[in-house]
Amino acid sequence: MEKEEQLFRKRIQELAENAYSRDIPLHTDFLTLAEQTVFQNMSATLPPVKFVLSGGFPMSERKVLCFLASYEEELYAPPFVCLKIVPANRRFAEKLTHRDYLGAIMNLGIERAMIGDIVLQDGNAWAFVIEKMSRYLAENLTMIRHTSVVTEITADFSELPEPEMEEISGTVSSVRLDSVIALCGRLSRTRAASYIEDEKVSVNGAVCTNVSLNLRGGEILSIRGIGKFRFGEPGNLTKKGRTSVVVYRYK
Repeated sequence: MEKEEQLFRKRIQELAENAYSRDIPLHTDFLTLAEQTVFQNMSATLPPVKFVLSGGFPMSERKVLCFLASYEEELYAPPFVCLKIVPANRRFAEKLTHRDYLGAIMNLGIERAMIGDIVLQDGNAWAFVIEKMSRYLAENLTMIRHTSVVTEITADFSELPEPEMEEISGTVSSVRLDSVIALCGRLSRTRAASYIEDEKVSVNGAVCTNVSLNLRGGEILSIRGIGKFRFGEPGNLTKKGRTSVVVYRYK
């Protein structure tokens, strides 16, 4: 186990113990997929305190882990808010990317862990941030690259778009990682195995070199140079004994 993971486990253990023994709500910053996986694997060993993993919307990847006080379960409010970022003048707005928005926020001195998912659509962006940073960002995030923007804190998520995805369906001989990666990247199984062994594939944010890893459904798969995918639930067996599956490619 790497030192960084050991420190993360220790921090989660301390948060859970303090929340349980003092009966107070405590939370992390936004966790990566890999950190969420570590938490899920150790959750059974933690004190029996209620918790919520939330990122603001159902398809969010980065999530805040909130340990709840006993009196708080019905009154839970996430410790983050959403910023809506729109061009001040659409006529002169550039076509901005996720990297552009993230870079502009971090250039204001904000650490990556303070920022959750950033969703883009039709020239607008919605960025989830830890609440204590929100007012500062609303006042100071006025420029993305060469585009002037207006940033406001919003509690209305009704406009928040779902990430755009392309559905890819097919059949696989098994739900092993190499088979599913072959479908995702439209690769031969041998070529998919090479990608995995060459450390070009991540499962839930962590590099995986195990070609025979069985997927359960819901994993986020990243293939370097090809794209990012969400693996759906395994389907039924075909007459030829293959498994029907669906993967969703992030556009």
